[in-house]
Amino acid sequence: MSSRRLKARIMHLLAGNDPDRIWAELYSLPAREVIHALFSGICRSEEPLRWHAVSAMGASVARLADTDMEAARIVMRRLLWSLNEESGGIGWGAPEALAEIMCRHNGLADEYVHMLISYLRDDGPELFQEGNFLEHAILQRGLLWGIGRMAEVRPEMLRERGVAKDLLPYLEADDHAVRGLATRALGMLAAAEAVPAIERLVNDPASFSLYEGNAPRTVTVDMLAREALRRLRVEKEG
Repeated sequence: MSSRRLKARIMHLLAGNDPDRIWAELYSLPAREVIHALFSGICRSEEPLRWHAVSAMGASVARLADTDMEAARIVMRRLLWSLNEESGGIGWGAPEALAEIMCRHNGLADEYVHMLISYLRDDGPELFQEGNFLEHAILQRGLLWGIGRMAEVRPEMLRERGVAKDLLPYLEADDHAVRGLATRALGMLAAAEAVPAIERLVNDPASFSLYEGNAPRTVTVDMLAREALRRLRVEKEG
């Protein structure tokens, strides 16, 4: 099958609504060829295609890393490069894909988590800082979704690097999805210091689509604030 036909087949598959079928069919194909096509999928605007591509990228790169770690590193570097201004691109879908890959592979998480975190941080006035702050609100949405995804799977990895402190300013963002996604991540990290700021977001009615559990759902900032506060209370009582 030509690469063009394979890409079309994968895009058609990702547009479906049966995740089990998607993962089964993609797993039957060579990981390298799937990954090549998925770079287009993670940039697409259509749901659920884009999110299925993000999930598939995570599974496929983790599978590749199990047999060829250096090839997987090349994929990670390509995603990171897409977020670099010098790349000439925007990097749509890259933060989400990076996070999903790291959720699925311990070795890649150990090597690259500091880079994902760096996109939360500004360089500031000092030399040799590690910040690579993303200014575009849509990229921030992807980054904060990724941080929340990591907080689901590897919370200690984020806690020990002080990510909660980096998330707090996002609770005051103009973009409602950025506020909501930061709230969700802080709740998952059991960041008690965020409670006062999260409480101020209760009754915020702004809504957006959140992908979790292999499907998008419509949420409001208020819903996520209340969920985070419940989670924080449970953590405190536990």
